[in-house]
Amino acid sequence: MNALSRRFRDAHPACRRRWQRLAALALAMLIGTGAMRPAETAPPEGSDSSAILQFLNQTIRWYRQIDSLRQLATDPDELVILNENQQLANEAVSLAFDFARARAESLEKQPASSQPDADNPDSSRYQALQRMSTTLDRQIRETQLELESLRQKLLSSQESQRQKLQAQIAEVQSELDLATARRDSLHSMADFMSGSSINGLGATDLREQIEALARTVPAAIIKPSTKQQPAAAEQLHTAPAAAAPKSEPAGVWGLAADLFSLSGKMRTLGGNIDDTDTLNRQTSELRTPLVRQLRDLSKQGDQLANQADSAGQAQLAQEKKQLDALTKQFKAASAVVLPLSKQGILFEQYKRNLTEWRDTLRGRYRSELSGLLFRIVALIFFLAATITAAELWRRTIFRYVQDARRRYQYLLLRKIVLWFTIAVILIFSFATEISSAATFAGLLTAGVAVALQNVILSVAGYFFLIGKFGIRVGDRVQVAGVTGEVVDVGLVRFHMLELIGGGAKTPSGRVVAFSNSIVFQSNAGLFKQIPGTSFVWHEVTVSVPSGSDHASVEKRLRETVEAVFSDYRDEMERQYRQVDRTVAAIPKGTLQPKARLHLAESGLEVVIRYPVDLMHAAEIDDRVTRELLKAAGPGSPNIKLRTDLSSSH
Repeated sequence: MNALSRRFRDAHPACRRRWQRLAALALAMLIGTGAMRPAETAPPEGSDSSAILQFLNQTIRWYRQIDSLRQLATDPDELVILNENQQLANEAVSLAFDFARARAESLEKQPASSQPDADNPDSSRYQALQRMSTTLDRQIRETQLELESLRQKLLSSQESQRQKLQAQIAEVQSELDLATARRDSLHSMADFMSGSSINGLGATDLREQIEALARTVPAAIIKPSTKQQPAAAEQLHTAPAAAAPKSEPAGVWGLAADLFSLSGKMRTLGGNIDDTDTLNRQTSELRTPLVRQLRDLSKQGDQLANQADSAGQAQLAQEKKQLDALTKQFKAASAVVLPLSKQGILFEQYKRNLTEWRDTLRGRYRSELSGLLFRIVALIFFLAATITAAELWRRTIFRYVQDARRRYQYLLLRKIVLWFTIAVILIFSFATEISSAATFAGLLTAGVAVALQNVILSVAGYFFLIGKFGIRVGDRVQVAGVTGEVVDVGLVRFHMLELIGGGAKTPSGRVVAFSNSIVFQSNAGLFKQIPGTSFVWHEVTVSVPSGSDHASVEKRLRETVEAVFSDYRDEMERQYRQVDRTVAAIPKGTLQPKARLHLAESGLEVVIRYPVDLMHAAEIDDRVTRELLKAAGPGSPNIKLRTDLSSSH
């Protein structure tokens, strides 16, 4: 090692130590961020201003997606992840603008001879204006020097030369004014294109565009000035306060809704993870050429440091200048690449948080899905068990209950219990909580009461129709002036076969339907036989000839009717006993023929009323009429048969 080398090391120890520290920092940064691995894709031009602006736009769009995450966070653990990612996103955006500003500054310091961007015509025009402005500035300086020289000559010139010099001074002054006007115009246009004019329209300068983008995000994130600023930046987008821990849904409906919500959350988180990966790859692509430049600078610095051991004095001075230039370049490149390296680390942490969040949601999704499947299986099991029990109940009724009316009532009770049990099972299966089930039932009842009040009234009337004095299939009833035989009794309405004619009622072929709510109407009566009876009263009127003994005629006619009545007296007595058991206040011995005299316009008449069985009414009326004709004797007695006594007294 020669003496010159020793002098260089002794004279410049600080320079060499500074360079070694910078090289070590660069190597540590490259190893820590994994930038020494070869890039998988061809990196874009790192010096392209459009790539920088595109990167900033992509970063801002990625940053604004934190709002979608804020809408997803409801649980305390999710809010913790959201707050941490909010801080990471704030710092990542700040580092992105640090990189952009540093890169713009390094691009401005590049030599003027560098080729303009061929894809940007505005940049080419701007540089042409700058070159013309520089040329005019040089011409103006030369003209000013020439003008000053002529003015000095004028002061010391003779009288004969003064006029000529004054003419030259005036001509040069005009040239200076023209050049100044041209320069001012070019400067105004250049200022307009660079965005430095008053209104800032048409800005194409990279730094100005970076600042314009910076104004679209909170200022506390981009320009933290004190240690308190980052804390304020973290509060710019505060997440909602943590609510009480939400209980897991217990019903089928709640579980299904929560599963759809979890699925949407996972899709949103997956989209955010993909966007973070895309932005991280773009960061890596921007960092790759810069890291390559740092490696090249490090190699050049090592080579110059090694050459210093055998260099001469003049070469040492030259190498010192080169090392100082490399140091300056290294600092500038480090200022550009360091924010990108930090940003890559933040993106990885951000992605890990989102992945952890999504994994937690996946675990909840699988747990709730298994719970939903279990509840569906349990619902099917309970419904099947209920239907099976109802079927066994039906078979038991048909086997042990022989009375048709009792059987019908038991079957109706079975149907009501069956549907009520199914409704309770469905409510408790689909409702999330008992309180929600009660609320749901209350709202449903109110809505049904308003919209289906007529139907509800008909259902209530149904229970009156099947009561003690109600109707059943086969009963002969009279409703709203229509007489018929009941053929069906439903929950909302009943049907009966219309009967027409006199005493011998015959079907008309029409089925009449009445709403069960008719039992609550005051102007529409429903008439039917007492349960266990089927008798009605008929009336026969016979005219008494003038001059006849009316007492003997009445007696003879009554005995004739009683003779016919004796054939079915036992059935009438049985029905009378049934009436006596059913109704407390009933006259004694009422189910027997009764005769009375009636004075009419045509003369004296004998009126006889007698009970008949509905099933044999026509046959009895025919026998009574024949026997009365025989008992009346010769002549043509006036006999009238009346079967509808509903309006008689």
